[in-house]
Amino acid sequence: MASTTDTKNYKFNHTMIRVKDPQESVKFYSFLGMSLIQKLSFPDAKFDLYFMGFDGPGAPSAGNNLWDREGVIELTHNYGTESDPNYKINNGNVEPHRGFGHTCVSVDNIQAACKRLEDAGYKFQKKLTDGKMRHIAFVLDPDGYWVEIIGQKPIEETESVTTTDTATYRMNHTMIRVKDAEKSLKFYQEVLGMSLFRTHESPAGGFNLYFLGYPGEKGLPAEGPGAVAGASTADREGLLELTWNYGTEKDENFKYHDGNSEPQGFGHICISVDNIQAACDRLESLNVNWKKRLTEGRMKNVAFFFDPDGYWVEFVQNERFSGKSNF
Repeated sequence: MASTTDTKNYKFNHTMIRVKDPQESVKFYSFLGMSLIQKLSFPDAKFDLYFMGFDGPGAPSAGNNLWDREGVIELTHNYGTESDPNYKINNGNVEPHRGFGHTCVSVDNIQAACKRLEDAGYKFQKKLTDGKMRHIAFVLDPDGYWVEIIGQKPIEETESVTTTDTATYRMNHTMIRVKDAEKSLKFYQEVLGMSLFRTHESPAGGFNLYFLGYPGEKGLPAEGPGAVAGASTADREGLLELTWNYGTEKDENFKYHDGNSEPQGFGHICISVDNIQAACDRLESLNVNWKKRLTEGRMKNVAFFFDPDGYWVEFVQNERFSGKSNF
């Protein structure tokens, strides 16, 4: 393993959310076409981790080890919550605990994909026919987390299509709200080495959306005149969407909920790196704000630090570079 680190090797590996009943959650994400890539159990600490990802033949990360992937969702189950009638997840979209917004799955034929979910009994926060934005939908997972559904093709092209193939689906992005777009963009680009893939400005709505990610082998997307908004990124995995609502940066008392303070829900995003010691040394030189250094606590193979809004970011070793198992 090299003694240096290069952000070109980094991957936006996973998004962690807490769940009440893992059986129901695994069932839902499996229905979306995801596979259980790995389960890690920590009975002494009374929690299990379920890592879900798309693993079909055409999936970008198909066959890769857990940490050499993008677009993974980590479901964290703390023992006993499934039988606690008072346990409820904070989905990040209800005041005063807004912060994390949603995960997003891109699909082949969006009308057929939404009908399949509806026919299975899953509820929607927003159906395709609701509101002004007729090209996106939001389905609710068993804990009430929002999962955005977007199409990989123009909506007019799939209007009369009645079939959908989950093998073509992608875990496209994770959305978090940020207070100061300038600070967050600088952090994710300069500190974490991500690239800005796409920007959507909505002055009438009072917000901007920034889509970042690691270019990897596919490189940066090309968006030309006449391109369908988002089409060039709809087939990607592992993007991060930063939502900035105008004016929040001017309010010194304004703060988003990080998901780890009560009431809990979203936990963290995770970047897998080529050399975790060198990657952490680099962060040390950049004066990041640490939650847990490599040397702290029981787990000496992961580190956590804060982004400008206090969201937790995890670093974990990509086993492809180390040649040995993390757990």
